[in-house]
Amino acid sequence: MQRLMATAQNGLEVIRFGGLVHDIESSPYEIVERKRMYRLRHYFPDDVGAERPVVVLVPPLMVTAEIWDVNGADGAVGILHQGGIDCWVVDFGSPTTEEGGWDRDLADHVLAIGSVIDTVTELTGRSVHLMGYSQGGMFAYQTAAYRHGKGVESIVTFGSPVDAVAGMPFGIPHGLASDAADFLTDHVLNRLPITDSMVRLGFQALDPVKTAKARLDFLRQLHDREALLPKERQRRFLETDGWLGYPGPALTDLLQQFVKHNRMMLGGFVIRDQPISFADIASPILAFVGEVDDIGQPAAVRGIVRAAPNADVYEASVVAGHFGLVSGSTATRNTWPLVRDWVNWLSGRGELPAQIDHMSQEVGRNGPRTGLTRVVHAVGTLAEAGAGLGRAIEGVAGQTLRGTVELGGEAARALPRLTRLGMIQPHTRVSLGRLLAEQARRGPDREAFLFEDRVHTHRAVNTRIDNVVRGLLSVGVRPATRVGVVMETRPSAMVAIAALSRIGAVAVLLAPGSELAKVAELTGARLLITDPENLHAAAGTGIRVLVLGGGDARKLDIPDGCEVVDLEQIDPARVTLPAWYRPNPGLARELAFILVTGTGDRFDIKYVTNHRWALSAFGTASAADLDRKDTVYCLAPLHHSSGLLVSLGGAVAGGSRIALARSLDPAQFAAEVHRYGVTVVTYTWTMLRDILDADTFVKGHAHPIRLFIGSGMPAGLWRRTQDRFAPARVLEFYASIEGDVVLANVSGAKVGSKGRPVPGTAKVELIGYDPEVEQILVDGAGFARRCADNEVGLLIGTASDSVDLSAGGLRGVFAPGDSWMPTENLFRRDSDGDYWLMDRVDTVIRTPRGPVFTQPIVDVLNDITAVDMEVAYRLPAADRTLAVAAVSVRAGHRLGPADVTEALRALAPDQRPDLIYVVDDIPRSSTFRPSTRAVQAAGRPVAGDRTWWYNRESEQYEVLTPELAERLGI
Repeated sequence: MQRLMATAQNGLEVIRFGGLVHDIESSPYEIVERKRMYRLRHYFPDDVGAERPVVVLVPPLMVTAEIWDVNGADGAVGILHQGGIDCWVVDFGSPTTEEGGWDRDLADHVLAIGSVIDTVTELTGRSVHLMGYSQGGMFAYQTAAYRHGKGVESIVTFGSPVDAVAGMPFGIPHGLASDAADFLTDHVLNRLPITDSMVRLGFQALDPVKTAKARLDFLRQLHDREALLPKERQRRFLETDGWLGYPGPALTDLLQQFVKHNRMMLGGFVIRDQPISFADIASPILAFVGEVDDIGQPAAVRGIVRAAPNADVYEASVVAGHFGLVSGSTATRNTWPLVRDWVNWLSGRGELPAQIDHMSQEVGRNGPRTGLTRVVHAVGTLAEAGAGLGRAIEGVAGQTLRGTVELGGEAARALPRLTRLGMIQPHTRVSLGRLLAEQARRGPDREAFLFEDRVHTHRAVNTRIDNVVRGLLSVGVRPATRVGVVMETRPSAMVAIAALSRIGAVAVLLAPGSELAKVAELTGARLLITDPENLHAAAGTGIRVLVLGGGDARKLDIPDGCEVVDLEQIDPARVTLPAWYRPNPGLARELAFILVTGTGDRFDIKYVTNHRWALSAFGTASAADLDRKDTVYCLAPLHHSSGLLVSLGGAVAGGSRIALARSLDPAQFAAEVHRYGVTVVTYTWTMLRDILDADTFVKGHAHPIRLFIGSGMPAGLWRRTQDRFAPARVLEFYASIEGDVVLANVSGAKVGSKGRPVPGTAKVELIGYDPEVEQILVDGAGFARRCADNEVGLLIGTASDSVDLSAGGLRGVFAPGDSWMPTENLFRRDSDGDYWLMDRVDTVIRTPRGPVFTQPIVDVLNDITAVDMEVAYRLPAADRTLAVAAVSVRAGHRLGPADVTEALRALAPDQRPDLIYVVDDIPRSSTFRPSTRAVQAAGRPVAGDRTWWYNRESEQYEVLTPELAERLGI
């Protein structure tokens, strides 16, 4: 009867007052600062002991600031204060009551915490230990990175995930969560506010067993007031008082940047228009890991050790769930004493606790203890609640579903691109300008590209393109007009190219420093668009010059007598569009770009149609599986085919962000890869050699790169790149400019191979070819003879209707009337169907023993550790032609004849060069291709211990003597 009466009395009190009246008092505090975004609380303000360490505590958005004091003297601020630590708490308030609360985005909160740090450091004269629970910890990481650690002594987080891919809450597959994020941001969060009641019900629904058990325990003990009172404040906090609404913009940012794109892990997280990377964090980090935390999964929390490679990262593992990390008996016994000791250790006032240790670099570490602990904890909970079969199979099912969803997602991304490729006809409207406009319509506020630590949205880029279009129209640019573009890599260069595409004009892409007047004449360019840096060179051609870019503070130095128009001074609003103008009129068959390579009397002019550009763009996006999660770093200049077709084209077709690099600077590359969250790097030829030699990336150092895409990388450099940037791989492309042949080594398994045809591109064949007489070999019927496996032949591809066969096409190759476009290269195809480049038709070395192919020589020599760069070429000598290779040696290495003898055993004897000699340096072109012409111009090889000849009798390379050099005629 007493229990029944006590239950009734206590139950009535709960009904009337929402809970039991208790005597647990809140810790005293005062509001030190009030701003639109927050109130800054200073706890125990009357205790002003000198030289006390300072901590700033940040709550997550959905929980009130009382989380740090919910257990009174046994809570966070109580225990830390008793340990001699000065406690400050950020209170964001409720979006329901704060002015503009529902419009707050993620950046608002990060900037607010930065303001708090400035205030506290000014008032105390000390740097702060920045601490955050759940998303509050994510804010702490982001703020420290944004400020480059200014004012932050250390960072302490509790159940704060970093790597979304490693572990979503409750083991939800990342692919499924990513798709859900898209749906929520596109259809829910822009219409429906997330109120405090919705947040409370959502969290309780995430773990219904625990919620039901807590309520059952409360009812079972309702008669025992003394047992309930110590937990009453925490119970009321969880049931009603502790929850806040979630502003839609902030949740949208979280879903897109963390869940969808995993940018906390990869870098490129955007605060306003500035990209940040956790690689900019150098302060010590202590991450608390809940071993049974289903929201802040241990693997996701431990991602910080790889995301912040320049920080000293520690962890403390606690047997607790998400809430138990910071509140309750476990937090009182374990968490807060460890935090107190951590702060005192860093302040020189104690030792580092044994429970705190360096975090392992191992990905997704879940050691035996963690696994066993989770099982024991789960069994105990299930036994008490009598439920939970689904949780027991969650791990296995989640992993299986994750793999299935991600594989299906890759196929789902590739299929529309390949289908679109197959549907392109000569009259189809497709162009760079059109694809950029499509991206702007789909996601105007998504990030389009990054440059010099600024992020530009699709809306801003599209507006800028349209404004430049108006300027170009006002000076007479029309469809099909050939306009030279001579600009450094910068946003204005990309905008100029896109604006010409939007008009339907032809962009003639010229390298700065090239022979502009001659090239303009060869290509028919009637105008030149340039930036201020190249104005003088462009004006020297005598052609009308348009200037674009350079910033607001620029001053143009216009040479006398030159016709120069400053496009930046044209007001787009005052330009009347001509009646004929229709944006993006370009058809697939029409000429879109002209690329120019070479110098002097050996200019190589390539004509690129809209179809050819789209072929490369969609082919790259499909082969590299590019999507919105990727950030493509464009190392190659835009005037190079790799920059235009692969970097820019692939990123636009894949919907990826593109990061523009002004030049190849290894130190800048290392910084921007982390800051931008670069996942894909484009290259050309030996470009990555400079980055590897600079050693700005330590082997095994964490980085976000998953793929390198480009063409022309030598085999040895390929292996060095994969070794240094593991687990990233290299995707080597080969693409013909005139035809539609695109090969890609998607797997990367065969170093040096160009791979196989990309689906949706031209069908390819390898036909017999005699390089001595430069003729196709035919069969008895007069048709071209198909090559057998490993036979060297000419690579040809089917000609689409948009290809002009008058530019060297073939008919009647395998059947009357068929049409093919030959490439300029010789290949061999191995028994697996992979293609290997052997040589250009015009660089095959014709020796008395037969043709010698240069590319295998280059690849074999580059695979020697000591070799830096190399070229192979023909050398006329007396009455014969010699196959010669020149090599430069890497700093700190030595190369001898025995090294090259051993390496060249990989080639058949008749394919080994007659001479190999060492030079001090091999110059490179503007596209980082080793220059054979420069080596030849420097002089012929001479006798001595740096020149070796191939003794075909001993099959050894030996030092070339003066006598033998004279006999050979060199």
